[in-house]
Amino acid sequence: MRKFKTTSEIPIPGNLIDQVIGQDDAVKIVKKAAAQRRNVLMIGTPGTGKSMLAQAMAELMPATDLEDVLVYPNPNEENRPIVKTVKTYPSEEDIKKDPQSAQLYAAYRQMQQMVSQFAPKQQQKVLLKEDIGQGRMIQQALKGRENARSSGTGGGMIFLFIIIAAIIFLYATGSFNNDNKWFVLAVIVAVAFLYLLYRFTNTFGRKMGVFDYNDPKLIVDNSGKKAAPFVDATGSKAGALLGDVKHDPLQSGGLGTPAHVRVESGAIHRANKGVLFIDEVASLKIRSQQELLTAMQEKKYSITGQSETSSGAIVKTEPVPCDFVLVAAGNIFDMRGMHPALRSRIRGNGYEVFVQDTMDDTPENEDRYVQFVAQEIKKDGKIPPFTYEAVAEVIDEARRKAGRKRKLSLNLRELGGLVRAAGDIANEEKSPLVTEKHVTKARGIAQTIEQQISRRFVESRKDYQVFLSEGSMVGKVNGLAVLGDSMSGLILPIVAEVTPASSKAEGKLIATGKLGTIAKEATENVSAIIKKHIGKDVSQYDMHVQFLQTYEGVEGDSASISIAVAIISAMEGIPVRQDVAMTGSLSVRGEVLPVGGVTGKTEAAIEAGVKSIIVPASNAEDIHLSGPMKKMIRIVPVSNFVDVLQHALVEGEKKKALIRKMSGMLKIRKK
Repeated sequence: MRKFKTTSEIPIPGNLIDQVIGQDDAVKIVKKAAAQRRNVLMIGTPGTGKSMLAQAMAELMPATDLEDVLVYPNPNEENRPIVKTVKTYPSEEDIKKDPQSAQLYAAYRQMQQMVSQFAPKQQQKVLLKEDIGQGRMIQQALKGRENARSSGTGGGMIFLFIIIAAIIFLYATGSFNNDNKWFVLAVIVAVAFLYLLYRFTNTFGRKMGVFDYNDPKLIVDNSGKKAAPFVDATGSKAGALLGDVKHDPLQSGGLGTPAHVRVESGAIHRANKGVLFIDEVASLKIRSQQELLTAMQEKKYSITGQSETSSGAIVKTEPVPCDFVLVAAGNIFDMRGMHPALRSRIRGNGYEVFVQDTMDDTPENEDRYVQFVAQEIKKDGKIPPFTYEAVAEVIDEARRKAGRKRKLSLNLRELGGLVRAAGDIANEEKSPLVTEKHVTKARGIAQTIEQQISRRFVESRKDYQVFLSEGSMVGKVNGLAVLGDSMSGLILPIVAEVTPASSKAEGKLIATGKLGTIAKEATENVSAIIKKHIGKDVSQYDMHVQFLQTYEGVEGDSASISIAVAIISAMEGIPVRQDVAMTGSLSVRGEVLPVGGVTGKTEAAIEAGVKSIIVPASNAEDIHLSGPMKKMIRIVPVSNFVDVLQHALVEGEKKKALIRKMSGMLKIRKK
């Protein structure tokens, strides 16, 4: 890792694509896809940078030929609004070719000159700051024309003069008398009231944004955009994704709202000439996926009401442009929920990327983590810089989360949470820098729900002696499991009992404790090992295995060696050491195979007070513990089932005889 004092010294790249950490293959594909406008499907675990890659792709695509979309009323067919597109920023040649655009831009430039000459500097900053597009310019010009027609006090002053003149005339001619004066005054007051009511409703309507129903509605506005549009449509319903037409409750008597005013664009239309990003793509309904496929093929899509019970369902606009690049993302299970034709469309005109969840633990990649921490600090904007030692502690956490030797985790979202938690602690202590001590504290505070539940499980099971961490017992083993993610370990007490067979034909292995499919199959494999290696006729016995208090269920094969040890202990009457916990998968040939989550399991064993942990030999280097924890437990790597029994069973003649017998069986198999 490079040498530095604080992360404030670390330069941060300006482009998003250069800020992506550890996804070299994905970055190459995204660059190609952006250059050639190709679709991309990114599959991987959450928090590995899929959305950042999609945003970077939009940044790489040139913001050329952006279009604004306006919807006009159709005088011939009300429910078929007319759609017109204009370039957001037309070239000088385009402006000269179109007389309407030339007139519009001439007026706009004249207005800019007047603002720069006569408006105060503060107003100039506001009025000249935004570079509005042609679509908004058209709408504002029409609104300005309408306001000019309806603004001013000329009509009001004329009406006031007429009232005053009428009163003077009536008074001068002697028309006021005791018989009619109240009637005349009532008429004058009534006329004045009606006029004031008219003025109020007209002014109120303009202030509320009500415009002339013959004016167009701007439904796609790309004003101010310097890069290709990036639209995140994750979790969008049909209306938000494909566009919608609002329901009109007043559809008769001239009170209804015209169809073109009720039209709303969808994400596919706003992403025109840019990137449409959909995470968890399988969460889209099949119909929405089909319509999305249609939009991708046709590059235009008409807007209609999405609800059959809405009056908007009878409205359908002319096709609206939607020439977007789709970046879909999800995990491996989301691929099952994808419409086959949609995935085929992406493959046929784009790329599929499997996003990495780890990267090699090298000095170069450690430098990338330094950059990542600096980026998170800048993005948050509220936490102080990290010291060299604090960043080293974050990298150490990345090693731990990777769960594999010589690897660093790329679950950057969770590591970003650790960075922010450490920064919050430093702010509470009014420290100008985040130190190693703050990161260590943050590790304890910023725990996942699974880790917190796991800790409470251990505490409650200790209190009620569901498992023991000292002494020995026949048929009882401290297994290990993970809860949720692979970083949350859990002690899994397993007990076994052997009884005479209930059937004369065969013995059974009966396992209880809400076992999943893989766990059940692993249990059946254990029975094969016992039959083969013990040398006893197990058809005379029923073997009962219970996973104690596993209300959350058990899945996976990592408890295989624990089950086998518990059954053999019960069958042979040999006690099992309770200060030993174990995890590992077992093949039918007696080999101990690697499992996942060994770091989390080891931490759970330490918290439970266990002194030794038996793990597969191939997992030994995957365990990553902090300095103090390393001294609190002995890690015993094993490669076969005989090694497991050697360390798990209490010393005695029965154990020696069993080990000799099983070792002999193993040698025979090797020959």
